[in-house]
Amino acid sequence: MSTPIIEQPPAGPGNGRLSDPPTPPDGPRGRRSAGAGGRGALVAVALAAALLGAGAVTGVLAATGALDGSTKATSVVEPVAAYGGSTAASGLNARALYASSAAGVVDITASGVSSSGDQGGGPFGPFRPSQATAAGSGSVIDGHGRILTAAHVVQGASSIKVSFQDGTTRTARVLGTDQSTDIALLKVDPSGLTLHPLALGSSKSLSVGDALAVIGDPFQYSRSLSTGVVSGLDRTIGATNGFSIAHAIQTDASLNPGNSGGPVLDARGRLVGIADQIATGGASSQSSSGVGFAVPIDLVKSELSQLERGAQVSHAYLGIETGNSSDGKGALVGSVQGGGPAAAAGMRNGDVVTAFDGSPIHGSNDLVAAITSHRPGDRVKLTVRRGSSSVEVTATLAAQPRQASTG
Repeated sequence: MSTPIIEQPPAGPGNGRLSDPPTPPDGPRGRRSAGAGGRGALVAVALAAALLGAGAVTGVLAATGALDGSTKATSVVEPVAAYGGSTAASGLNARALYASSAAGVVDITASGVSSSGDQGGGPFGPFRPSQATAAGSGSVIDGHGRILTAAHVVQGASSIKVSFQDGTTRTARVLGTDQSTDIALLKVDPSGLTLHPLALGSSKSLSVGDALAVIGDPFQYSRSLSTGVVSGLDRTIGATNGFSIAHAIQTDASLNPGNSGGPVLDARGRLVGIADQIATGGASSQSSSGVGFAVPIDLVKSELSQLERGAQVSHAYLGIETGNSSDGKGALVGSVQGGGPAAAAGMRNGDVVTAFDGSPIHGSNDLVAAITSHRPGDRVKLTVRRGSSSVEVTATLAAQPRQASTG
C-alpha cells in the first residue's frame, strides 16, 4: 500500500492530532507508504465538548468576536533563560523553566459549528455536521497580543476565548491560518494585560536526545508541565487538509487532548515547536503513548508575516502520492495526480524517485522535505528508477491546492 507522503499525510495505523473529533478518528490523514512500517494512528490533541471528546472543529475558518475595549497600558515581561540544574530531562531545570514560561501559555476555547454536509474523511475521522467546543493551548509571542496555536483548535469557530494565567479572559480573532502546516495566528486586545511572550528558538538547532518541555492544558488541567527529549527529527505527519507536514519533531514528553497548539520548549525556555499530534498505535485510546509530534518553529517563523496579513500561505506541489520503496532506496510513486506537475513531467505509477536536484532520496520523508524546501514555479530535476532503467525528469512545481485529492 502506498502512502501519500508527498502531498498527503502519511497515514497508516496512525496519524492523529492533539485534538480529536467528537468521536474517535477512523484513521490518519493519509496513508502510510509501503515499507513505512506499522505506525499507529495520529490523533489531534485538542479537547472538545466533553473532557475526552477531541475538539477538532471542522469547516471554513470564520472566527470572529470583538476585542475587549480597554484603554489601559500593556505590560510586557521579557522571558528569562531557565536551564541548568538537575531534572529527569538532563540539562533542563523544569522548575525554573516553568516559573519563567508558564505565564506565556494561554488556554483557548473555540466555539462554533462544524462543517455541514459530507466532506469525506480526515485525520480526525469523518466530518459530520455538529456543534462543538474545542479546547487547546497557545503561546503568546509578542507584546501586541499575538498568539500561536494549532489551526485545528480554532478551525470553523464562531468565537474564540483566550484565558491568561492571572485569570484574565479576552476574545480573540484569527489573523491567519495555514491548514498545510496546521498553524493559526490569533490576536487579542493587549490593553491592560501583562504579557509574558515566549522567545522563538530554532528547531534546526535540535538534536535527538535534547531536553524538551511542554506546557498546556491536557484534559483541561490548566498549564500542566511535562518533560522529555527529542525522540526523532524530520518526521512527516499529516496536515488537516490531507497534505503532509515535513520536519516534524518527535518527542516522548507527554501530550494529551488539550495540549494542541501549546508550546514545545527547549531547555532555555525557547519555543521550538507547536504541539500537534500523538500516535495511538492504532488503538482507540486518545491519550499519550509516548510518541508525540510538534510542528517545527522554523517552519512557523517562515509563515508569520503572511499569517499576520491574513494572506494564503503558498506551498510547492508535485502531485504524487508516495511511500518508501521496498529496498529502502528511494520514494515509491503510488499514484500520479492527473494534470499535476508530475504528470506533465511524464512520471508514472511505480517509479522510484532516487534523487531530487542531485540530492539522494532514501524514502518518502526525504522527498516531502525536498519539495517543502522549494516554492511554486521552481523547476526541479528528479532521478527516477523505472524498472531496470534510470531516467531524469524535469518538473515545474505548482502551488498546492487547498485540499488534497481523495480520488
